Amino acid sequence: MARVAVTGGGISGLGTALMLGRRGHSVVLFERDPRLAAEDLDEDFFRWPRPRVPQAVQPHSLLAPVRTVLRAEAPDVHADLLRRGAREYHDFDWFPERPPYRAGDEDLVTLRTRRIVLEAALTAAVRREPSVEVRRGEAVSGLVVRDGRPPRVTGVRTGARSHRVDLVVDASGRRSQVPAWLTAAGCRPPVVDSHRTGIAYLCRWYRTRPGGPRDPGRVRTGSTGPFALAGVFPSDNDTFALHLVLSTGDPTRAALLDPEVFEAAARAFPATAAWLDLGPEPLSPVLAMAGLDNRWCALADEEGPVVEGLVNVGDSLVHTNPTLGHGVALGLLAGQRLARHAEEVAADAAGHHRWTTRALRPWFDAQVTADHVGGLRLARGESSGDVRAAAQAACAFDDPVVMRARAQVRHLLRTADDAYGCEEVREHVTAWLADRPGFTPGYEGPSRARWEALLATPVAG
Repeated sequence: MARVAVTGGGISGLGTALMLGRRGHSVVLFERDPRLAAEDLDEDFFRWPRPRVPQAVQPHSLLAPVRTVLRAEAPDVHADLLRRGAREYHDFDWFPERPPYRAGDEDLVTLRTRRIVLEAALTAAVRREPSVEVRRGEAVSGLVVRDGRPPRVTGVRTGARSHRVDLVVDASGRRSQVPAWLTAAGCRPPVVDSHRTGIAYLCRWYRTRPGGPRDPGRVRTGSTGPFALAGVFPSDNDTFALHLVLSTGDPTRAALLDPEVFEAAARAFPATAAWLDLGPEPLSPVLAMAGLDNRWCALADEEGPVVEGLVNVGDSLVHTNPTLGHGVALGLLAGQRLARHAEEVAADAAGHHRWTTRALRPWFDAQVTADHVGGLRLARGESSGDVRAAAQAACAFDDPVVMRARAQVRHLLRTADDAYGCEEVREHVTAWLADRPGFTPGYEGPSRARWEALLATPVAG
């Protein structure tokens, strides 16, 4: 069995440490923040300052791989999530009746919850795991590197202390210092592929009122506009988030930090307006997040691993614009694979790096492509003009066959080309279009003139 150090106690770090420990490995997890997610979810979520984790207070939808990994590796964590208020939503719940079952349909389930609920459930499980030692308030300050071809990481440093291990797992997030430490130690630099998205998020949290309506019914959770998107994230314990997405260059962005302006703008989209019509209780100010990159950090190049004894997971390996909600799923998938092959990876990391490129990199590339197209469209206020793609998106809410394809792509089970390219799905979309000969891509959200009037902000230029 391997001795493993995990740097970073976020979701990927906690999940990886737990899965390693349950497979008999001896794990030490280092986390610089002395606070841990506990039982008061609202206190932890709304009043825990976490400047290094800005995504912690943004809305999440935990895609099917999260549920699948937890049920396979930590069913107690899955059960604890539900006990703490997380809800399961099957993509076919949209339809009044479920379509006939096909193999794999059981996986098309989202866990609707705030991130803090998953953190609390993982934290509780890790504290129960005898093979995992958690050192909170103890930050890793460097690596112990032994010369070689390639060099080998043999431990981590925390201040003046060294901790010798067989394998180090970097789960310290998008601000990881590991690439800089490796370069300073004389290793070949990690291969970093980074793309600025040009997209900003603004969200506000609410709770439905006791005795009042808890759900608007059969209303889509997203609406589009020519320069902004609006969405709803139903969550745990009667909470939900409304969010608006627009270009970082949009001159109206700052005005949306005013809660009244934010709600006025949200009411201009059908999805968010329906949830505001429930009369919910606001729980937060408007929370903004920008400066987003899609970033892939490979600890291997064309020559092989730049270092042995070290791998990365979670946002240290790959982080993507949260539009598609891939982050937690990709982090837990990498942690699961690592836990199943830890001794092999400790001896030779090349196979693990090849697996991440094969299994995870395609989803990163798809996000980069989507953000390039979507970011330009939001910045310019243009329609994509892709009638077929717009028809696929709309048809899914009428046709279970197309909804299944949409769900398989959303849950990282099939690529878009594979799911939408099959003959059955193409035929259903073609038939849907034939019944709507005048169909053209359109928007549910406000025009620019209406938007400017709502926000009382003059049009730039």
